[in-house]
Amino acid sequence: MHRRRFLLASGQAALAAGLLPHALACGRGADGPDDGPFVALRDRYFLRTLELNPVTATYLGGDGYDQSLSRINGRLRDWRPEALEAERRFYQEIESARVAITAESLSPQARIDHAVMGAQIAFVLRQSGERRSHQRVIDTYVAEPFRGVDWQIQGMTEVTGDRGTGGPGERGTPLEWRLVVERLRAIPAYLEAAQMNLAAGVKEGNVPDRRMIERDGVTGAKANAEYFRKTLPESVGPFLGGRAFAPAMLAEISEASRLAADAWERFAGFLLQTYDASDVTDHFAAGEEEYAWRLRHCLHVDRNLEDLFAYGAEQVAHYEEALFAVARDVATEGGLTLAWKSDTERRASARAVTEYLAKESPRDDDQLFEWYREAGTRAVEWGRQQQLFDVPADYRLEVTPTPPVLRASIDASYYPAPPFKKAGVGRFYLTPTDNNPAALRLNNRASIADTAIHEGFPGHDWHFKYMTRYASEISNIRWLTPGAVEDSSSMWEDSMATEGWALYAEELMAEPVTGRPYGFYSAGERLYELQGQLLRAVRVRVDVGIHTGRMSYDEAVDYFVTHVAFYPGARAASHSDPTAQAIMTGAERAMYRYSKWPTQAVTYNLGKNEILALREALRQKRGDRFSARQFHERLMRLGTIPAGYVREVMLQEG
Repeated sequence: MHRRRFLLASGQAALAAGLLPHALACGRGADGPDDGPFVALRDRYFLRTLELNPVTATYLGGDGYDQSLSRINGRLRDWRPEALEAERRFYQEIESARVAITAESLSPQARIDHAVMGAQIAFVLRQSGERRSHQRVIDTYVAEPFRGVDWQIQGMTEVTGDRGTGGPGERGTPLEWRLVVERLRAIPAYLEAAQMNLAAGVKEGNVPDRRMIERDGVTGAKANAEYFRKTLPESVGPFLGGRAFAPAMLAEISEASRLAADAWERFAGFLLQTYDASDVTDHFAAGEEEYAWRLRHCLHVDRNLEDLFAYGAEQVAHYEEALFAVARDVATEGGLTLAWKSDTERRASARAVTEYLAKESPRDDDQLFEWYREAGTRAVEWGRQQQLFDVPADYRLEVTPTPPVLRASIDASYYPAPPFKKAGVGRFYLTPTDNNPAALRLNNRASIADTAIHEGFPGHDWHFKYMTRYASEISNIRWLTPGAVEDSSSMWEDSMATEGWALYAEELMAEPVTGRPYGFYSAGERLYELQGQLLRAVRVRVDVGIHTGRMSYDEAVDYFVTHVAFYPGARAASHSDPTAQAIMTGAERAMYRYSKWPTQAVTYNLGKNEILALREALRQKRGDRFSARQFHERLMRLGTIPAGYVREVMLQEG
C-alpha cells in the first residue's frame, strides 16, 4: 500500500495545486500566530538541508516537497572540502538566527522545533568540525550512492492500470529515469571526493576501524561493483517495460552503471593500498566525552554514563527472569524435563527450550519468507480484532529480500516510502540465509512473530503509514535524519522515536486478553519476544561498554552470546559446533554494527521506556479518562523525534 493513500483530500488537492510543500512543512495547525519568523527560518533550514543532502531528500521525497528540488534525485552529496566549509557557514548562520529567537516567545509546538533544530545543527557542525567524520566514514561513502538509486526507484511513479498506459510492473516517467542516469554518472566524482577525504584522514591519523575498512569498505565496494555492473541493469528492465523510450534509456543506464562499477572497483583498490593491513588497533570507540555528548544532544537523554551502564545490566536481569518464566511454560507444554534452580541451570534450560523450538524450522529461504508473511497477516488481523488501531481493509504487509550490498549489516529492516510524495512503497527487508541449515534453525517458526511485528505491524510499517496520514500536522524538521539516513554519519535522533515505537509495539502485542495470557503470541513466540526485549537491553550494556572503554570488543561479543543466546561457551564451541558458530557469527556482526554507530543501539530500549513512562504519567493524570488508543495516535502524530521533547506538551494537554 502506498503511504500517501492516507492523505487527507485537502492535502491531495494541495499537491495538485503545488501548495502541499507549505502545508506539510509548516504544520500550520500546530504553529502559533507569533511563530512566523521562526517558521520562516525553520523552512529555510529544512529546504537547504535537503539541497545539501540529496539522498536524504530522495528518502523523504524532497521533490514532492518543493519544486526547487525537482532535480534533486539526479545528484549526490558534494563531499569536497570546499563544499563542506560552505555547509558549515550556512549552518552557523542559521544557528545564530535561531538563538536570536527566544524559545519562550513561541507556541508549544514551535518551542519543541526550536530545541530540535538546535540539536540538529549542533550535531552536523560537530561532525564536520572537531570530529572530522568525513575523513573516516567509509560506510557512508559505500552505502549512500546505492541507497540513493534504490530509494529513487522505489519512489517512482507507477504507470500501470488506470494511472497510465504501461504494462504490468512498469514504473517511472522518462524524467525520473533520466535522473537515475544523472545520479549514476555522479558516482565516479563522488568516490574521488571520498578518496580525497579518506587520504587526508590517514595523514592526520584520523582513520576508520579495520573492520569497517574490510567489511563496509573493500567488501562493500566490491558488492557495489557487482550490483551496478549486473544487478541494476537487469532489474530495471521490467520497470522500463515495452515503452518507446525504454531501449535507449536502458542503454544509457547500462553504460552509466558500468562506469559506476569501474569506479567502485577502483575505490576497493584504493582502500587496500591506503590503509595499513597490519594495524590491528581498535579505532571504533567514541570515548566517554563524545558518547555523553551524543546522549544529550542527539537523543535528548540526560543520564550519567556509569548509571546507564548499570541500568543496562538491570534491564538484562529483568528480561532474563521474565524469559526464564515463559521458557518453563514452553518446557511444560513440550513435555521437557529441565532444571531451573541455579543460574547455570536456567541458562542451559532456556537454551534447551530454544533448541526444542528450533525443530520447527523452515526447510529453505522460500518457506522462511512465507512464514514471515503469514505472521504479518496474523498480526494485522489481531490488531483489527483487538481494535488497537483503525486498520484499513486493504492494508497489506510485504516482505522483500535485502539487496546484497546491505546484507553485511542487516538481518531484517524497514525502509519507508517517501513521506512528501504520492508514489513509492515502504519495504520490509529480510536477509536470506542462503539456505544455511544452522541459520535457518535460528529463524525457527516461533522466532518470527516479534520481528514481523517490529518491522511490520504495528511497528515500523504501520507507524510510518499513520504518520503520513497526519503529515500536515508534523513540521518538516521532525522528518529529518541529520547527517545521513542510516550509517555512521547519522545523528540517530529519529531512532529514539521509530525504534522505540517498534519495540513498544512488540510489548503492546503481548498484553494479555481473556484466554490468551501472552496476548497475540503463543508461549514460544512470547519467549522470542522477550528475547527481543532482552537483546535491546543487552545493547545498552555493550554499546556503552565498548564505546567508553568499560568492555573490550570480544568481551562484549561474549556478553552478547551469554545473555541473548544463553550459550556462555559459544566462542570455544564454535570450532566444532555449527550452531555455536552461527551464534558467534550473528553476535559478532551485531557488535560490528554497534561499534560503527555509537548510541544507535541504545535507542530501542531507551525510546521504548520513554514511551512507557509517558503513557504511565498520562494514565495517572487522566485516570478513567485515559485511552491507550488516543495516547498512541497522539504520540505518532508528533513525528520522529524523541519522546522527551514532547512529554511536557502531552502532559499539559492531558
